[in-house]
Amino acid sequence: MKKTFYVKYGKRILDILFSGLMLLVLWPLLLIIAALVKLGDSGPAIFVQERLTLGGRVFTMYKFRTMCVDAEKKGTGAYSFGNDPRITKVGSVLRKLSLDELMQLINIFKGDMSFVGPRPILTYHPCKYEEYTEEEKTVFTVRPGITGWAQVNGRNSVDWVKRFELNEWYVQNVSLMLDIKIVVKTVVQVFSGKDVVIQGETAKSFTDKKTRN
Repeated sequence: MKKTFYVKYGKRILDILFSGLMLLVLWPLLLIIAALVKLGDSGPAIFVQERLTLGGRVFTMYKFRTMCVDAEKKGTGAYSFGNDPRITKVGSVLRKLSLDELMQLINIFKGDMSFVGPRPILTYHPCKYEEYTEEEKTVFTVRPGITGWAQVNGRNSVDWVKRFELNEWYVQNVSLMLDIKIVVKTVVQVFSGKDVVIQGETAKSFTDKKTRN
């Protein structure tokens, strides 16, 4: 990764400016969404989960809850699929419009995340941090993002090995123009309704593929 001005300073400056501005402008919408989620099934409005950021550091990621309470302990666990019965009625709308991700503006402002980067990975799936190869760990040399290169090139419809390859390519080629391209493609995907199905993959299958490769 080239240590350009944008990589060293510009990306973070833009993250702070835009996340701060969006939080100031969108706070009424955030309150409305929180109320709708709460009224839907009386559970908590905000879903919190530990994810990995720069250098494998663990942080708490925020999202509006779109699934039933304790969904991770039911069905397919951490990942969902099309027509997953654990997704609430309000949650299905939030997912379709990607509004559930708006709470991550707080994570961006705090410095845990960026607008663009590899999606933040769970602390235990598909592997624990120390189990990744040095090449795979390159995805942890940038802040994770709300959207990223892997998201606009297949999102979760591609397997974990391909996802890491796409994210590794992003890390090596990160630039302002590339980030703008990713944001534009993300907006197009959201409004077109394309590629919103999440497909899970077990840690074992990921490890097996790495071994074969």
